[in-house]
Amino acid sequence: MTSPKISYGLKVDVPLPYERAVERAREELGKEGFGVLTEIDVKATLKKKLDVEFRPYVILGACNPPLAHKALSAERDIGLLLPCNVIVYAADAPGSSVVAALDPVTQLGLAGRNDLLPVAQDVRTRMERVLQGVARVA
Repeated sequence: MTSPKISYGLKVDVPLPYERAVERAREELGKEGFGVLTEIDVKATLKKKLDVEFRPYVILGACNPPLAHKALSAERDIGLLLPCNVIVYAADAPGSSVVAALDPVTQLGLAGRNDLLPVAQDVRTRMERVLQGVARVA
């Protein structure tokens, strides 16, 4: 299943409950060499800070160390654009979720460095496989 496109990311709807979609996203990220460095539970944060209800929603800060090293070696300040954000949230349809990733070509394109394009394209290809993997298992 695919979702409407977003100009700055890659996105897929999956017929999985939220918890399973998060688990599958982590598994597929691991297959592509990404570890999750940060995790923000948006629902819990909004409840704690604003006392508002929100759908289950997590932001995973994913990093592939060899690719991050390449980018950081080319430009030290590129760390401002790392790690790769991947989101998972409960969709409107019960038992369905959305998994999305920031498009690394768009993300690293902010640096204006053509020499970073191969790294960005590599990361994009891996993120596309992550999303395909989550959707395939669903």
